[in-house]
Amino acid sequence: MSIFAGKILMITGGTGSFGNAVLNRFLETDIAEIRIFSRDEKKQNDMRHEYQAKMPEMAHKIKFFIGDVRNLQSCRDAMHGVDYIFHAAALKQVPSCEFFPMEAVKTNVIGTDNVLTTAIEAKVKAVICLSTDKAAYPINAMGITKAIEEKIAVAKSRYSGDTKICCTRYGNVMCSRGSVIPLWIDQIRNGNPITLTEPKMTRFIMSLEEAVDLVLFAFEYGQNGDILVQKAPACTIQIQAEAVRDLFKHQAPQNLSNPLNPSEPEIKVIGIRHGEKMYETLLTDEECAKAEDMGDFFRVPADNRTLNYDKYFTEGDSKRCQLTAFNSNNTKLLSVEETKVKLASLEYIQNELNGIANLAK
Repeated sequence: MSIFAGKILMITGGTGSFGNAVLNRFLETDIAEIRIFSRDEKKQNDMRHEYQAKMPEMAHKIKFFIGDVRNLQSCRDAMHGVDYIFHAAALKQVPSCEFFPMEAVKTNVIGTDNVLTTAIEAKVKAVICLSTDKAAYPINAMGITKAIEEKIAVAKSRYSGDTKICCTRYGNVMCSRGSVIPLWIDQIRNGNPITLTEPKMTRFIMSLEEAVDLVLFAFEYGQNGDILVQKAPACTIQIQAEAVRDLFKHQAPQNLSNPLNPSEPEIKVIGIRHGEKMYETLLTDEECAKAEDMGDFFRVPADNRTLNYDKYFTEGDSKRCQLTAFNSNNTKLLSVEETKVKLASLEYIQNELNGIANLAK
């Protein structure tokens, strides 16, 4: 019997990469229902047919709800009977959020407030909000709105009653929808150069399975108001591109992308995009002051002091842990070979290498 035995789990933005990973992990367990809440009926229809084909005995457990986290009433309508929520709905493409910041506010900020408001109303037992390393020291619209999402979650946790609210913060999920690796594979196959922004830029990397593991860790061990972070490795964008090239160069048409060395597709630097950082941070210095090391994870507990600040003119907290900011420059940096091993372990990469049709969801 699993922790989800007989329970109803709702996933906002559930047609995305994370929702599919959760379905693959839990659909064949004793969970009663997985509720997919999203606004794209085409993706829901595709998902319905996919799971009816590959898991026909279990597909009846998936229930689809058309709605939008931006709309309070549609969240309320989908919430009836829900035990747990994984809140994954978000606008998360950095350049598009830079051009349309108010759209990011509507989904990432107002949408999160709507989900948490209705979850507390419906007495949902636990809500895990998915955040991003870009929320730590944010400099772009996507990161700023996800940082506010975290602040909303912590604030709501102070009066959420029996509803536990936690956030998980993680870095780049390899081969997720809209990520760079599927683009690079297509570029190699089409005989085009592999385009990267800045070779020395570093990014945390993790698999979808690891993203699910982090959410489950928060679900099982997180306390109300916590932010949970996984200790992820990182690599430079140059290393990641070289690893993808090494794995897929045999699929490249010769003499097209790099005539001087047909066996090596060219890597072309195109410059940093709107709102990008040279490195990402999973834990800030300020969060490290109170972070708890939990082995493979860090826990940042909520600051539950009251608004009565008067006493802090005479009293403070002198205790501070010795951690410093945890970022993609000071974590373990993977080599090309180590990155290739991590990539080769992914089902998406295995299917692509074997010529199996495989869309990045």
